[in-house]
Amino acid sequence: MKRQRHDIPRASKKEIFGWGMFDFANQAYTLLIITVIFPVLFTTVIVGDAEQNYRLGNLLWSVALGVSYFIVVLSGPVFGAIMDYSAMKKRFLFYSYLLTILSTTLLYFVEPGFVVLGVILIIISNFAYAIGENFIAAFLPSLGPPKDLGKISGFGWALGYIGGLFSAGFVIFYLGEPTLENYDTIRWVGPFAALFFMLAAIPTFVWVKEPGKRAVLPKGETFFSMGFNRIGDTISMIRQFRDLGVYLISVFFAMAGVYIVVSFAFIYGDQVVQWDESVRVLMFIVVQITAAIGAYAFGFIQDKIGAKLTYNITLLLWFFGVLGIWAVTDLTEWINLTFQTSFEAQYVFLYIGVIAGISLGSSQSASRALVGIFTPEEKSAEFFGFWGLSNKIAGVFGIIGIGLLQAQFGLHQSVLFCAALFLLAVVICLFVNEKRGERAADRFEEDLVEPHYSGTN
Repeated sequence: MKRQRHDIPRASKKEIFGWGMFDFANQAYTLLIITVIFPVLFTTVIVGDAEQNYRLGNLLWSVALGVSYFIVVLSGPVFGAIMDYSAMKKRFLFYSYLLTILSTTLLYFVEPGFVVLGVILIIISNFAYAIGENFIAAFLPSLGPPKDLGKISGFGWALGYIGGLFSAGFVIFYLGEPTLENYDTIRWVGPFAALFFMLAAIPTFVWVKEPGKRAVLPKGETFFSMGFNRIGDTISMIRQFRDLGVYLISVFFAMAGVYIVVSFAFIYGDQVVQWDESVRVLMFIVVQITAAIGAYAFGFIQDKIGAKLTYNITLLLWFFGVLGIWAVTDLTEWINLTFQTSFEAQYVFLYIGVIAGISLGSSQSASRALVGIFTPEEKSAEFFGFWGLSNKIAGVFGIIGIGLLQAQFGLHQSVLFCAALFLLAVVICLFVNEKRGERAADRFEEDLVEPHYSGTN
């Protein structure tokens, strides 16, 4: 008899730790290459259009990220369906891991003025990293019953931010600032991020087990053709998983906002707030620590109050945090007038980073866990492929959108677009019924017979 989702035993601590170590490892790429160091290096040094307030550099950065996410959109669900059918999740994860390491290492050769090479390598490396996020998330439903997925997902995200603190902390303190004068040293950020990722992810491939069994291919079929068949079958059953479908629309708008913040927060601090180097370092530390705390703590909270409510709370935190970022100058003036203080805007921006950090870790953890709750184990990679599709379409929409808006109106005013995205995500999520979505996943497994695409187990 087939086991039910609520009967899935919790994986061993070693396997859960190994799974979480991939989050620990890949945060080196997220922070160093996408958030803290390389975006500033790319926009201000490699492109370096200071006379135009870096608007061309910002636009090219958004285009490179948008293209990479679009490639994930095209490939993610198909890869997910293939992995579910072939039981090759670890193999696909390993391929994405190798491609991320190689392309990130090659960023060393992107010198000032080598704009095209920089764009190409960012597209390749960010695609490999982002598709790997889908692949590692697909293991989540097999690590425990639905009631434990919030804690497990939160543990992974928290471990990830600790990894980011170690990796980016080393670069900030030992490689220095992303400036032209320091270019010969800071160019090592790519090889360092690749090396950190390569070494830290080893426990994932040693301890995490391949879930499921490979199905027998019908005569004349390939894993790719069966992957497309599975997607067709899933789309035909969309009404059965309608809460997941509505939720993924909410995720689209929420993650569009998250991608904007992750990709432009430190650019905003550099170009709009014009912070000192010491404040930039403090912001990095604050965000990493609060994100780890938020992810871990909200993992327990969501298992108590529900993933949907937790998710909406984190989005409201995002909304008010982004409004604070937009109004940081006016907010600083009001604080100084009201309390007779002499704060600088960059330090108020630093306090707002606490809200952003808590929101960052908790919202991403809740998002991943809620998909796990709505997902039958047999379709884990496929459904997380659709989750990744929603995420990455969001990345294309959000990053290209902010890139075009800032080119027209400047980066300061354009962040209001980000606040609107978070608010819209909350409104859409109100139409999601968490219990009904969980029951739909349970019914799928209870009623599962051998369909035409599943072969034999």
